[in-house]
Amino acid sequence: MSAIEQFADSEVFRAYATYVAVVLLKMMLMSLCTAYYRITLGVFANPEDALGHAKGGDVKKFVRRDESVERVRRCHLNDIENIVPFVGLGLLYVLSNPELSTALLHFRIFAGSRIAHTISYLAPLPQPGRALSFFAGFFVNCSMGYAILSSISYF
Repeated sequence: MSAIEQFADSEVFRAYATYVAVVLLKMMLMSLCTAYYRITLGVFANPEDALGHAKGGDVKKFVRRDESVERVRRCHLNDIENIVPFVGLGLLYVLSNPELSTALLHFRIFAGSRIAHTISYLAPLPQPGRALSFFAGFFVNCSMGYAILSSISYF
């Protein structure tokens, strides 16, 4: 068995792949949420997107901003800003050969924090709920980064 096959067959990598799939699918769902809000509220970013809604060709009234759409977009942007680093740091973290229990703790807290963040953002729930869920995921990324740097002999 090659080193790549051993790596791909490890429990830590399988856990990583599972939780990466969860948070990436959640992030992709936010695109559909944005589209749903845009269509149901008749709020579009581009004139060509509003053509089906404009009776008589007046698309300008549909090209506007709406707080509900913007809230979903901000939540999606926050996902991008946090999930992308998790994917990269998580892979490097797996390569640092962590204990399975520690890796699962990192991955589960991060996935849970992103789901909680989305719920608290879209509901919207009062602060500090959203901030706490954000920082939980942020600190997971920092913890994995520290573990990666600690395992490298160059430091």
